[in-house]
Amino acid sequence: MKSVAALQSGKERRERKRFAFEGPTLLEEAHASAFPIEEIYVTQAAYDQTPLVRELERTGTPTFLVEPASAAQISDLATPTGIVAVAPVRFSSLEEIFSHGGPAVVLADVGDPANAGSLLRSADAFGAAGVICGSLGVEPFHPKVVRGSMGAVFRLRLAIAEPAALAEAAVAAGVRLLGLAAKGEPLEGERWEHPAALVVGHERHGLGRWEASCARLLGIPMAGPAESLSAAVAGSIALYEATRRGPGR
Repeated sequence: MKSVAALQSGKERRERKRFAFEGPTLLEEAHASAFPIEEIYVTQAAYDQTPLVRELERTGTPTFLVEPASAAQISDLATPTGIVAVAPVRFSSLEEIFSHGGPAVVLADVGDPANAGSLLRSADAFGAAGVICGSLGVEPFHPKVVRGSMGAVFRLRLAIAEPAALAEAAVAAGVRLLGLAAKGEPLEGERWEHPAALVVGHERHGLGRWEASCARLLGIPMAGPAESLSAAVAGSIALYEATRRGPGR
């Protein structure tokens, strides 16, 4: 139980290459995506109410009944669901992501889990080739990111990278890095004739160390008095445009 609870720590997730996620909805998403589930910890009430848990147990997934107080200790929710699953983290290479059709999304050290989760969800919805997270930002298997992604984390190709490695891989694959910034040229002016990766900056610090790698900066014109859009909203708008007007469309 202590080992499962420790997976709330990013250091533990990195070292053990495992993460924990919670609740029947995410369990269903993982199962539907054929994502490997290594073990399940479940209260008696949740076990009785969740047929999928019993199905996974019958097909060989180690399943452990725990008391509600113990379930609360391994949960990061104020109101635990009574189901916690452990799974391996899975990362792709930059080359693999860039070899697939559709634009990629780069979270340039995005720090807010809600923004990161929403961007993963949009990437999944719009058919992105994958999502690349900067090493200084929140990682995709953070519990709040996993929940915010609504299951997208189980389906997307994911990677962690530094700016130099990203730039090198993009050049090798013929992919343009397009940064989103308030000072950028209007988004509608981009012709999307070549494969692209959208680089979405940190909520406060913008593109920061990633800006130098971008071939072009794009901005989203706003008619209202708002100073800026959230990283999740800006990235989702740009991703929609990229997938709607990209090469071959």
